[in-house]
Amino acid sequence: MAGRIVQPWSVAAWALAERQHGVVARRQLLALGLGAKGIEHRLAIGRLHSIRRGIYAVGRPSVTREGRWMAAVLSCGPRAWLSHGSAAALWGIGEEEGKTEVSVDASRAPTRSDLRVHRRATLTLTDLTVERNIPVTGLVRTLVDRAVRLGRAELEAAINAADRRGLIDPESLRAALQPLAGQPGVGRLRGVLDRRTFVLTDSELERRFLPLARAAGLPPPNVSSKCVDLRPDAGRRSAHFADQALIATDCAHALREGRSGTAPGSHHHASGGA
Repeated sequence: MAGRIVQPWSVAAWALAERQHGVVARRQLLALGLGAKGIEHRLAIGRLHSIRRGIYAVGRPSVTREGRWMAAVLSCGPRAWLSHGSAAALWGIGEEEGKTEVSVDASRAPTRSDLRVHRRATLTLTDLTVERNIPVTGLVRTLVDRAVRLGRAELEAAINAADRRGLIDPESLRAALQPLAGQPGVGRLRGVLDRRTFVLTDSELERRFLPLARAAGLPPPNVSSKCVDLRPDAGRRSAHFADQALIATDCAHALREGRSGTAPGSHHHASGGA
């Protein structure tokens, strides 16, 4: 008995689906040589599953978050990129807010009620990239787009996340913003990155402390060191103000442990240096 003949388009389609997180577009299948009747047949027998108009999951109907993002981009046509909050989530520097967001060339106007589609006239090749095989706005463009919506604390958190993940450091980000001067969001982002006030932090508690320090007229502290002493909570994070010989320590873990015999207010203190 002769073996089953595997069509070249079938091999290519499976490879494409694997690269695209389990999803393919109808136009892609047609370009590979699978006709309309072949697509309908595979939908009927469960090899393809329609998840958006003209977008199919291959093999099974469920898709990952990356598959959902890829499907959203594919549904908006060949010149479309994940952007804004969805791009921030893909880069790992923020949370997706509501509908998946996609940016398209200004000459196009796809209508997708379940997506937030942005028509963009100013995107250049330097603004665009591919991450995890998903077309997406680059990190700098994503931060600029986010700066239009976010407050200072949220922007600081996004910049810190980008630095922790090794995506970009504050100095490189400042340089990358120079040619974008005048675009929406750039001024706000540069304001957050002001060398006189911006400090890299490791936690939400540290970020919440910084506005208090600024309001008190203190300069940007060094929050990258730890207290070194022999007390039970030694090794905790601290904010060191060198000029003022002042150290503000984080004793939050002591509160979590519920230690007795110490007033709650005394767990967060400032101690003068020698």
